[in-house]
Amino acid sequence: MSLERKDEYDHRGWMEERDLSLIEQGYLMTLMWLDKRFRIVDYLELLETMYYRVNLQMPKSHTEQYNLDNKFWYWYPLYSLGAFSTLAYIVAAVTGALLGFYYAPSTATATGAETTVAYDTVVTIMMDMNFGFFLRSLHRWSAQIMTAAVFLHMLRVYFTGAYKEPREVNWLIGIVLISLTMAFGYTGYLLPWTQLSYWAGQIGVEMALSVPFIGEWIAQLVFGGFSLGAPTLQRMYILHVFILPFVVTSLIALHIGIVWMQGIAEPH
Repeated sequence: MSLERKDEYDHRGWMEERDLSLIEQGYLMTLMWLDKRFRIVDYLELLETMYYRVNLQMPKSHTEQYNLDNKFWYWYPLYSLGAFSTLAYIVAAVTGALLGFYYAPSTATATGAETTVAYDTVVTIMMDMNFGFFLRSLHRWSAQIMTAAVFLHMLRVYFTGAYKEPREVNWLIGIVLISLTMAFGYTGYLLPWTQLSYWAGQIGVEMALSVPFIGEWIAQLVFGGFSLGAPTLQRMYILHVFILPFVVTSLIALHIGIVWMQGIAEPH
């Protein structure tokens, strides 16, 4: 290698080290500026503490307890169903909020039309809005995945005995959550107001009327009467959009908070 070539390489390396040093100095100065105003380092330490607390409460496999090499056979994928159902709920909530900007809960029909306004808005979302079909499909599939994940999560808790003392309160909260999840699915199923939605609602009315003593009162309260109509769709919309999300979100936060305090029950 010639002397000129060597000097060129040395100069290029020095320039790269200088540029890297300037980047590091800029990063540190930016971090110091933000830390003085927003205490970023304290929050980073808090996040680190939270991470280690969660990691300590996760069930440990035999390989982790006894430092074995092959960890594949002792992996517990069923212990992520709770987090998976929560993630599906968040996706359904976000996509549902976006769909709510365009949906109209009305059983009225336009002049000369055979379909209702509710159905027409669903068709408009799917056909005319950008990514509307994808958005509705994502909302629908995330809701179905959430239902399946919650059901499998309850089965895992039951068959591993995680519902026993001292976790019986959280088990009861989980039963309420899976019931509300099914209510979520039923109310959302009626919102497009198709033929399937109509007859599913009629079955709900008949089931409500079959309850002894208070059946008629339940039918009038939930469905707005003994036959389906505009009050039915309005009630389903209010339940699906305004009441159930706040109740379910609060119970999920309480459920996760109790798991945080008690830890996850390790399989036996």
